[in-house]
Amino acid sequence: MNHVEIVKSKIQDWPTMAETVSKWREDGQKIVFTNGCFDILHLGHADYLAKASDLGTKLVVGLNSDLSVSRLKGPSRPITDQKSRGFLLASMSFVDAVVLFEEDTPEKLIELVCPDVLVKGGDYVISEIVGHDFVASSGGKVVTIPIIEGYSTTEIENRILNSGNK
Repeated sequence: MNHVEIVKSKIQDWPTMAETVSKWREDGQKIVFTNGCFDILHLGHADYLAKASDLGTKLVVGLNSDLSVSRLKGPSRPITDQKSRGFLLASMSFVDAVVLFEEDTPEKLIELVCPDVLVKGGDYVISEIVGHDFVASSGGKVVTIPIIEGYSTTEIENRILNSGNK
């Protein structure tokens, strides 16, 4: 397979993800799951995802669909469409799978993947992370990773919008 095919193969639908996770479990892999919009991929995202991948052997990223992002972030978002966001995430060597979800939360996807480790950014409180109770009751753990200050899609969007006002 060439590089484009490899990247595309990491973008999976739910039934394929279920098969992939089953194979990984049979092979004794430790599955890490995180999710987000990843609207404009930036240093904060790359740092966070690299650190998340270090918590196991396989990293699954749940990606909010365009409609889900719009409901969560407002009508001007996403800035980058789901196809682009998914491809960019899947192109990262430490991301093993990307799965879109339409819902406002990844709860059903977390139950499908049943990760060994559920990860969110340090701006979350563990007891408020969607799926924390399911993961803990399944024998997994929930971890937060500190975020790099000054790197968020909203901050980047604001800098772009304000760049013409100088």
